[in-house]
Amino acid sequence: MSHSSQPAPALRLGASQTTFPEFFWRVTACHVVTYFLAGILAYYLFDYRTFLQTGPLGSLMRPMTSKWVAAGPGFQVIRGLIFSLALYPFRHVFLEEGRGWLKLWGLFLGLAILSTAGPSPGSLEGLVYTKLLPLDHLRGLPEVVVQTLALAALLVRWYHAPRRAWTIVMGVAVGLVLLMSLAGLLVERPEAFR
Repeated sequence: MSHSSQPAPALRLGASQTTFPEFFWRVTACHVVTYFLAGILAYYLFDYRTFLQTGPLGSLMRPMTSKWVAAGPGFQVIRGLIFSLALYPFRHVFLEEGRGWLKLWGLFLGLAILSTAGPSPGSLEGLVYTKLLPLDHLRGLPEVVVQTLALAALLVRWYHAPRRAWTIVMGVAVGLVLLMSLAGLLVERPEAFR
């Protein structure tokens, strides 16, 4: 029996056998990036400045010039942690089974958008318990539907095609979002203190 001097090829762990820190990083990176991009697109495409300040949500939402709004993208790291903690035990369902991205997106749609525990705009509870018109409920749905679709698709794709480039690109993108959020906090704007 001959022994080869070459080492055995490394076995790649199944996507669902990933460590929690790696899972947290990927979920958070995908969430921060898709949240920021969807928010910017929605802001300009759906005239959120007007809708959120003078529309039916005007008395509820902070002004766009608020430092809290500038800090919002940075706080998405906390949501990434919450998502990671909630999804980690079920990761095999969407990382290893067929159409995993669709299953994950369905989970977001069902639990985080349409059937929230509180009366959020666009949810069943919001339709029942708020005074918002049905059209007002529909106005914000494109942003969250597209963002959660992008999050689910990007996360599952990253696991199915793990490349070092993904980690680098997502790291740079998250860094830029966090720096922009910090810059928004540091910029002196007189209207931010009203």
